[in-house]
Amino acid sequence: MFTGIVEAVGVVETIETRGEVVRLVVDEPRLAAEVALGDSVALNGACLTIAEVGAQKLCFDAIQETLQRTSLGRIESGARVNLERAMRADARFDGHIVQGHVDETGCIRSWQKDGTDVRLFVETSHGFADSLVEKGSVTIDGVSLTVVGVAADGFDVALIPHTLEVTVLGERVLGDTVNLEGDILGKYVKRYIERLGAPVVAGAA
Repeated sequence: MFTGIVEAVGVVETIETRGEVVRLVVDEPRLAAEVALGDSVALNGACLTIAEVGAQKLCFDAIQETLQRTSLGRIESGARVNLERAMRADARFDGHIVQGHVDETGCIRSWQKDGTDVRLFVETSHGFADSLVEKGSVTIDGVSLTVVGVAADGFDVALIPHTLEVTVLGERVLGDTVNLEGDILGKYVKRYIERLGAPVVAGAA
């Protein structure tokens, strides 16, 4: 489990295809010194297992399911990525409950900037939008954010300067693909209501 509070931003140094698996080597010295083989780390919101660790580098193996369902299948060497280790049971719980299981990818459709106020609209499927509510939680590339508004084809969030500085979201541009994970509580409620046959209305509180 994760919280959506990014610990560090690493750089993808190399990408190596090994049959059906792709090895991602990420340079981030501080985390590399604090993790161990087998630890779980969210990379742009996708939970991966450390397959190898060096003095400054973390190595992950991504299977085809991960590559096809997340933006990691399109990642290139030199890309900067958000990193978060799995939450410790005795740690303070900031952000919200994040599984590291990407529900789908979305597309950045608009940026609106007014001074330090930044609004980001992400285009999604109708099904994903239906699972969101205003003031609820959503994860974009592993960053825990609050939903400002919900539309039939997406949602928007407000980004504070600190988030733009310490994550890769400040580097995103129109048309970029981002990993999305909805609030786990909202997903279970939506599934339960659907099984009862009741309609789910996007944005309903």
